[in-house]
Amino acid sequence: GDLSASPNGVDRLDPYLDKSGYYALARWDAKERVNRERQQDFFGGLKWRFEEFVPPDKRRIDRIGIFRAKQGLTTRDDFTFSDQEYNTYSCPWHNNVTAAIVSFRTAKALRHNPLQREHINDFKWFNSVRFTWSSQQLLDLGLIEPGQWF
Repeated sequence: GDLSASPNGVDRLDPYLDKSGYYALARWDAKERVNRERQQDFFGGLKWRFEEFVPPDKRRIDRIGIFRAKQGLTTRDDFTFSDQEYNTYSCPWHNNVTAAIVSFRTAKALRHNPLQREHINDFKWFNSVRFTWSSQQLLDLGLIEPGQWF
């Protein structure tokens, strides 16, 4: 939380995360000129609050962290998979596993660039909460769903 105490943006003993400000938009297929079925682009967190420092193509927060590998599967430059079914949040008959990976990656990146460091004095805001390193907190904030533990 305190950038004067942790100038690189990482404070494992006193971490914070945003309790609100997350949203999703239907994923647009420019080639087909339609929204992709069961696919959304998710935004929020530091990338949303400091979007003036994050290129538009890097603002999504829905990078896939858990997947089943298969022959020929590749990731594209936008961190989506070559198999469209791998990019969905649900299949036709049930919701997929909801997982959240909490990382300091964006905080570190925002603090690494001298121009950004000069303009960002604090990562905390009125919707910041202390991160307790617990799945219950992620569940309470709606970042993961109940009944999907694995």
